[in-house]
Amino acid sequence: MAQTVRRPIAGRYPSCYIPSRLKERRAKARALRLEQRRKPEKPEDFVCYSDSDSEEETPTQQHRILCTSYNFVDYVRSREILAPEERSVDPSYGTRHMLTHDLFRETPISLGNINKVFCSQWLSDRQIVFGTKCNKLMVYDVRSRALDSIPTLRPRTPWPGADHQTGIHALQINPSKTMLATGARNSCELAIYRLPTLDPVCVGESHKDWILDMCWLDDEFLVTGSRDSTLALWHVADEAAPPRATPHHDHIAPTATRDCRTGQKVRAVTFNKKWREIAALTLNGYIHVFSAETFRQTLSRKLPSCQDLVCLATQESGLYAIGCKSYTLLLDCRTLQSVKKITSRYNGCGIRSASFRGDMLTIGTGLGLLMFYDIRAGKYLESNIHSSKTVTLRASRGYVFPDEEAEGFNQVKYVPAIYTHCYDDSGTRIFTAGGPLPAPLVGNYAGIWQ
Repeated sequence: MAQTVRRPIAGRYPSCYIPSRLKERRAKARALRLEQRRKPEKPEDFVCYSDSDSEEETPTQQHRILCTSYNFVDYVRSREILAPEERSVDPSYGTRHMLTHDLFRETPISLGNINKVFCSQWLSDRQIVFGTKCNKLMVYDVRSRALDSIPTLRPRTPWPGADHQTGIHALQINPSKTMLATGARNSCELAIYRLPTLDPVCVGESHKDWILDMCWLDDEFLVTGSRDSTLALWHVADEAAPPRATPHHDHIAPTATRDCRTGQKVRAVTFNKKWREIAALTLNGYIHVFSAETFRQTLSRKLPSCQDLVCLATQESGLYAIGCKSYTLLLDCRTLQSVKKITSRYNGCGIRSASFRGDMLTIGTGLGLLMFYDIRAGKYLESNIHSSKTVTLRASRGYVFPDEEAEGFNQVKYVPAIYTHCYDDSGTRIFTAGGPLPAPLVGNYAGIWQ
């Protein structure tokens, strides 16, 4: 929600200075504390307590609270007239309002014969880039609905064969939005493109197996995780390329390579900006922490009874979310202890993608559902239109190629898995994409919620 510290133009106090607000604030805080102290049916393994149980606030704190307006209209007016007032707005406020008031509607996107979308990012307010299992890098224009293919970058060594062309599994844009990192034509190699033109920059050669995930540390340093159980640190200089008659790209080697000790096959990596550390998830059920300053492994922890580890996301405060077969696990980044196990509301609902937007965790599932969990409230986001229902977005069917439908899958009603989802900068549009969950099936799904 918006916050604006008002300054009175005439009189002693601003219009929002209503003392009864303090009583309402204390009552809500007291109710929240009682809810947190209530003993659950099943005790939690890890419990956090607030710094203080005192209900009283200092006079200075009370004065600031009463001078603060939480009205969104006050925020907009203050911004319009450039008033010298301290103001802020929660970037997830618009998203949360649209979700709870059932305002999102899906616009399906036809992708032709593309097979399974694995990763995606918004390039701008009108373009989305995504990678597929059939090793295509595509750009979709939201306004013209045009779909363009970007040539994948070739390796320097002789072509190793189709076994090393298993799809583009990861795609990330650096903080200043000047470079795009993704997989090359050989799925074991890294490809860098310059933005916004998508001109080729370089190909990184190091890994012996598929690159499954990557993350930027800053505008020039990038970390990749591979099925060969290693992490590689790359340095890509953001220098203006001389004009060339034909597209050209260089070949680079990593600055450093590290083995994931006690880990087998890196499935996901993420950068914890607040604590300056890199977290890596491996398929044998471990989470590993590397220092971003020294690129040295500092911690490893075996996750409790986790199966089918697929995705890893980081909140700005440092909280980790891990998508498993039947639930999402929240970890405290300081201890790697389990804070909360978010069970799925639907049976057989594998978690395929996860992302944070403020205090809201978005979960993409294998049943074509997008679910939303409120971290602060400790429950799934509830609808303001239907009080007894939680907010979910159900994807359309997508497309499955009839020739490829294997026996045994026809008896089950088909729904696409949401392998990837991403918000635009405003938070008012969500791109969701994926395809059939069973590996033998060939097909695709993509849609924009707005």
